[in-house]
Amino acid sequence: MIAMARERRLAEIFVEVADSLVEDFDVIDLLHRLSARCVELLDVSAAGILLVDAHGELQIIAASDEHTRLLELLALQHDQGPCVECYRTGAARTNIDLTRTEVTAAWPRFATQARETGYVSTHAIPLRLRNRVVGALNLFQSTPHRLGDDDIALAQALADVATIAVLQQRTLEQSHVENSQLQNALTSRILIEQVKGVLAERWNTSVDDAFTAFRSYARARHLRLSDLAAQIIEGGFDTRTIPAPPRAS
Repeated sequence: MIAMARERRLAEIFVEVADSLVEDFDVIDLLHRLSARCVELLDVSAAGILLVDAHGELQIIAASDEHTRLLELLALQHDQGPCVECYRTGAARTNIDLTRTEVTAAWPRFATQARETGYVSTHAIPLRLRNRVVGALNLFQSTPHRLGDDDIALAQALADVATIAVLQQRTLEQSHVENSQLQNALTSRILIEQVKGVLAERWNTSVDDAFTAFRSYARARHLRLSDLAAQIIEGGFDTRTIPAPPRAS
């Protein structure tokens, strides 16, 4: 029964993604949703998607939550961590035991912070389409259970969907278009990070709650997150029209 429910949910998610891949879709929102779906389907604690920038360094593009510690951990991987190796080789790194120093000796800062954040294992799945790799999906677990072959295959399928969302297959061979799409996604993420900070300070709330309220407002009005963020940063949008998140009791 549990397996059937999971298969049904998986089918729903892929339909949801397919419905989102229309012209001028909001890639940032889609990748955030995919990160959250990884947590839901794979029984992991957190997930993040990293894309390579024009300088060949991995940058955060989406995460299953916006907790500072998770974002800091993902950000570390622009110079060390399993995602760097995953991106460079195009091969998945799975069931990495973060509690074993001999396993994580190549990434001392990453491994130390991961353990301090409460994670005991991690996985890095390449974002690839055919022989092209544009980033990596990072999964974290706070409990010591291995992901089986079926779970790894599902993680790769979700990573492949994320890749298609970024590149849009019809433009894959046009490198100038691809580079533009990747850079636009990374630029959009920076704008959204700025807006989250502005709203969190204005409402005196957490960045997580500020981002949730911002996303809910944008999705309810069919606005792209990056467009709304740009309007806010440029001062052309009154943020008082966005309902503030409820106060924690």
